[in-house]
Amino acid sequence: EAELRVERRAAEREERERAERADRHARLVARIARDAALAEAAERAARALAGAEASVGARRAALAAELEAGAALGERTAAELRSCAREEADLQTRLRAVTEALTGAEVRAERARDRARERSEELAGLAARLGLEPADPALGAPEEPLAPERRAELDARLERLARRREQLGPVNPLAGEAYAEALAHVEELETQRGDLETALAELEALIRDIDRRIRESFESTFEAAAQNFEELAAYLFPGGRGRLRLVRADGSESGVDGTGAESDSDADTGPDEGADPAPRDDEPGVEVEVTPAGKATRRLSLLSGGEKSLVALAFLFAVFLARPCPFYILDEVEAALDDLNIDRFLELLRRYSDRAQFIVVTHQKRTMDAADRVYGVSMGADGVSKVVSRRLRGASAASGSAEGERPEAEAA
Repeated sequence: EAELRVERRAAEREERERAERADRHARLVARIARDAALAEAAERAARALAGAEASVGARRAALAAELEAGAALGERTAAELRSCAREEADLQTRLRAVTEALTGAEVRAERARDRARERSEELAGLAARLGLEPADPALGAPEEPLAPERRAELDARLERLARRREQLGPVNPLAGEAYAEALAHVEELETQRGDLETALAELEALIRDIDRRIRESFESTFEAAAQNFEELAAYLFPGGRGRLRLVRADGSESGVDGTGAESDSDADTGPDEGADPAPRDDEPGVEVEVTPAGKATRRLSLLSGGEKSLVALAFLFAVFLARPCPFYILDEVEAALDDLNIDRFLELLRRYSDRAQFIVVTHQKRTMDAADRVYGVSMGADGVSKVVSRRLRGASAASGSAEGERPEAEAA
């Protein structure tokens, strides 16, 4: 009975453990599904945001084009209306003048006819008193009121004016109102154009200010990193030296050198003091120059594998000193180094371990021996990874540096 109770307790404990494992597995699966859903939602939101930004940019460009087209159309319409109004006023003036001239000519012709009739009557009375024949053609012939040439000229002019008046067509009484509406629309478009130009100027000023701040931040960071790189290169390459410099695409030196002074090419042609720097299409790059002890200045592509690793370490620590972070993960950075250079690398870790935590993935025994805590990861025959940790020194892991091994490394 005791053995049965023991077996039953063992079975119950195993069943509880199996249930707990199943419960942990279910919670883990649910958490993974929830994280995947959150990631998918974040990705959808990012795509929607990108689409919205593209739509806003396209809408803005379309509105700008529509504004320009509307302004041009309004200007052309206003110009045509003003031209038509001027032409109509001129034609009306000329028509009134011709009408007045024609009326005056008719009045004068009527007066001439009246005077001719009066003279004819006087001549007829005089002829009767003198006993002359009233049928005398020299005395009884009526006078023409106007000369035929003058009458023909006036008739032709009247016909021309009538045809021109017909070509003008009927007068549109709503032309003035239409012109006022078109002018108001043009003024509204001009106001919108002014608002857009003001917004564009503000955006350009903001872009220039951001570019200036970015350039200033980059230059200050580069100056500090370049100075730190020179010191670290001198330490990692005893008797040698190294420097960082900014270069353009054509190979010319640009901006600020490793000492923090501006190069001559930019100092002579740079903008006036206080002015915002103009944006450049040829942003400079960073070139690394290293001079090992007893050798000529060599570029990174001409160095050996170990020298490249030392240069990379110098650059990483130079940036770390210029812009520090709480911790750093270094993945087999000393794999190509010999024991002497590994000691120099470990000295750098010890020197700056009070400022940040270093997590180093390594296979080097000297690096493991110098670590405050070692984590070994191994995989058994069942395919399950096992982690074994060991504290080597009494320093706190949060203030010191920590090193680990690749999953294929054996536990330390």
